[in-house]
Amino acid sequence: MEIIALILFISLFLLMMYGYPVAYTLGGLSLIYALCFIDWTALEILPTRYMSIMTNQVLIAVPLFVFMGVMLEKSGIAARLLETTAALFGRRPGGLAIAVIVVGSMLAASTGIVGATVVTMGLISLPIMLRRGYSPELATGTIVASGTLGQIIPPSIVLVLLGSVLQVSVGRLFRAALLPGIGLVVCYLFYVIARSVMRPQEAPSLSDEILSEYKRSGYGRRLILAWLLPLLLIALVLGSILAGIASPTEAAGLGAAGAIILAAVQRQLSLKVLQEACSETTLLTGMVFMILMGASCFGFVFRELGGDELLVQVISSHDLSPRMFLVVVMVLVFVAGFFIDFIEIIFIIVPIVAPLFVLYDMDLVWIGILLAMNLQTSFLTPPFGFSLFYLKGVAPPEVTTAQIYRGVLPYLGIQLLFLVLLMVWPEIIYLL
Repeated sequence: MEIIALILFISLFLLMMYGYPVAYTLGGLSLIYALCFIDWTALEILPTRYMSIMTNQVLIAVPLFVFMGVMLEKSGIAARLLETTAALFGRRPGGLAIAVIVVGSMLAASTGIVGATVVTMGLISLPIMLRRGYSPELATGTIVASGTLGQIIPPSIVLVLLGSVLQVSVGRLFRAALLPGIGLVVCYLFYVIARSVMRPQEAPSLSDEILSEYKRSGYGRRLILAWLLPLLLIALVLGSILAGIASPTEAAGLGAAGAIILAAVQRQLSLKVLQEACSETTLLTGMVFMILMGASCFGFVFRELGGDELLVQVISSHDLSPRMFLVVVMVLVFVAGFFIDFIEIIFIIVPIVAPLFVLYDMDLVWIGILLAMNLQTSFLTPPFGFSLFYLKGVAPPEVTTAQIYRGVLPYLGIQLLFLVLLMVWPEIIYLL
């Protein structure tokens, strides 16, 4: 039976790589194996498992955070942030790239939706960077890497989902992710500054004519408004969680309401915008919950077939230390990120290894941050990194896929180095 569980796991990955829909593959294939190899009466527990998913208070935060991000994207806050921040840093070499990283971190802390951030910054900043003489590799790599910061900087949907799977407080995960998120931004900035100093021809400064155009009358007021509105929303959402005033779900509700208010303040709120935001939120939320229900079925059948016992036997027979087991899991998650989406990794791999982390008496908050940082790389790893596809879809025709791949590699290296740093010094996540 344990071998059948292993075959189920392998066949699942093969079908997903072949292109079958993830949610239906997870649930459908698991049911076929269940009907063939286990007692049918055991399946009576599945409706109860599905109801526990749909009534999970933590998971209510997912559609609320998604709605908040979509509404902010429609309000044009990203465009105003990029314009004003570019003028702020434009006099120095690499100033536009610095502005993209700063704005990416701001959008990550106020939206947390990777696709929307990458597409928005790609449409707005990439043509400008290329016209000003930026290296295509540096420009595309900076945009893609900055757009994925929403994976680790709270409020992150990844952290919400990991909190649910690992059964740890989402608020604790948010607090623990703050310093790693800030540290990653600082590392990106150091890299851009160092590269622009060593190769100024790849990241030239803006001309005085362009800066004067940006800094036309009312620039100071526009700068304050462009930064003030996202900062207010960040303070509302994260501040209420970290101060213990609201749970992550309640804070997500505040964020959704705050996004509507900001759209109204920007005079971008209309029935059409509201309909589009609700439609995108429904689509994304439906996708997440369908995958979650399919993964729940897979997890149940995998355990009924003895797959978890097989995993324990393999680990015990190799006498792996807790640290060595952690390294194996991190490598597995990193490699899986080459081929499948982060949501699928969270709902397929993490539930299988989570009991073993508990068995090893490891800090699940620390594990959650390591997994979130690792999953962030899945958006950047060629050939199937989703952020690479997002940017390629909106990039000018002269920007090649190979240039995007080469541009993202230094940032991928920075993320992996930072991941190793967190594994060696777990105390970092508790410094704030």
